[in-house]
Amino acid sequence: MMLEHGGRLNRAAERWGIPRAEWLDLSTGINPVGWPVPEIPSELWQRLPEADDGLEQIIRQWSDAPPPAACVPVPGSQAAIMALPTLRKSCRVGIPVPGYREHGHSWRNAGHTVVPIEPEQTRCGTSGCDDRWLDHLDVLVWINPNNPTGEIIPPSTLLRWHRRLQKRGGWLVVDEAFMDATPVFSLCPHAGRPGLIVLRSLGKFFGLAGVRAGAVLADPAVADALKTVLGPWPLGGPARFVMAQALSDKGWQLHARVRLRQSASRLREVLEVAGFELLGGSALFQTVRADNPQALADQLAEQGVLVRVFEQPGMLRFGLAADGSQWRRLEGALAEKTCD
Repeated sequence: MMLEHGGRLNRAAERWGIPRAEWLDLSTGINPVGWPVPEIPSELWQRLPEADDGLEQIIRQWSDAPPPAACVPVPGSQAAIMALPTLRKSCRVGIPVPGYREHGHSWRNAGHTVVPIEPEQTRCGTSGCDDRWLDHLDVLVWINPNNPTGEIIPPSTLLRWHRRLQKRGGWLVVDEAFMDATPVFSLCPHAGRPGLIVLRSLGKFFGLAGVRAGAVLADPAVADALKTVLGPWPLGGPARFVMAQALSDKGWQLHARVRLRQSASRLREVLEVAGFELLGGSALFQTVRADNPQALADQLAEQGVLVRVFEQPGMLRFGLAADGSQWRRLEGALAEKTCD
């Protein structure tokens, strides 16, 4: 069974009778002002990808990964999410709740036992940190920042968890799809340690979801096994070219982080003015509480504004508007809402 995701404008256009071009899509958490893709050399469409084109070194430099880290370019982090469960025998896998549901879906489909991890289980008390909950797991998947809450776990905590898991041959898999706006919290500088696997993606921060490009940073044993599962040429030549160029554009990345912080602040203000209770967020989205999220999402959809619904627990996630006219449109749509 396929899980629900943001986007799906064709379906929304058909359901609501609003042409695709007239929608304001805030459902995906993708940077609405993405990296400007240059012209792609024509020869890349005609030749097989070259594994020694320097992309892996560019990924290491961009992510600040150390020399021991192995790097695997992948066709979006989704490919890694689906492949990693096939690399282990049946085991117990902790998945944060709420969180990106594809992780639990993929591990469960591969025959593993998925153990929901509530945020309260992971927090330290006045007497210190009790990490014994990790002893019932073989793998812990963590989404950092979390989607949809935006919660960030500091690297020191994640590394402590990793050490406890790795003593028994366990893995810590960290999905950093939304990390680029806050790179100081990334675990990439620690990649290469046995049992530590970090997923990165071009889709969110760079606004390049359509290119389906990402990377896995891991120890050589896991990386080699993942390459075997993915097979030759998992990432096409044009995608490798775009990825290399985008990751090398440090100036654009610095500017984007500033603009995204400003946009996130504006989105929080817009939602608060509309009467929402903010639950959390990141530089690319904000999540609010809603007693009847689907009804509210439908009200916004009637005005051509698409948002992401999370029924359990009741939440709505709003992405960023791209420009002044889109911000005004969102404000107008929220002013017309009749339920929360």
